[in-house]
Amino acid sequence: MPNLNGFDADNVEPVPEFEPIPAGKYLAMIAGSEDKVSKQGHTYLSLEFEVIEGQYAGRKLWTNLNLNHPDADVVKYARAELASICKAVGVLKPQDSTQLHNLPLLITVKCVTRKDSGDLQNRIKGYARKEAAAGQPQQAAPGSTTPPWRRQG
Repeated sequence: MPNLNGFDADNVEPVPEFEPIPAGKYLAMIAGSEDKVSKQGHTYLSLEFEVIEGQYAGRKLWTNLNLNHPDADVVKYARAELASICKAVGVLKPQDSTQLHNLPLLITVKCVTRKDSGDLQNRIKGYARKEAAAGQPQQAAPGSTTPPWRRQG
């Protein structure tokens, strides 16, 4: 049995529960990347994004790119998504995923329902250059159905 060396939970703050952030556009950067292996044995690139501005600064989101997969359409989509990321950060011919780290870009975040649990989760659905942002990232107010470009403010 592993030894916990006298760990005392009374002296440590528990991990907070994180609800998905609202759908919208956020200034973010890639904070980490690594190759992983799926349950089916296929390798994929996992990218960790961190929101760097606004109310949700510090929040992390992930996307996985299936760059090595037996289904050619899956690979084609993953390569198109990687191309969008590369163009958004201005690194068109990266030799390593770390070359994409710590460069600001605008991500479009959606809220989707997980098939396995029915819970809401965030999914990154778009990437753009930082200059594409007109001022602060446009975030939908909770319950708002008015598109950002039509809101007064």
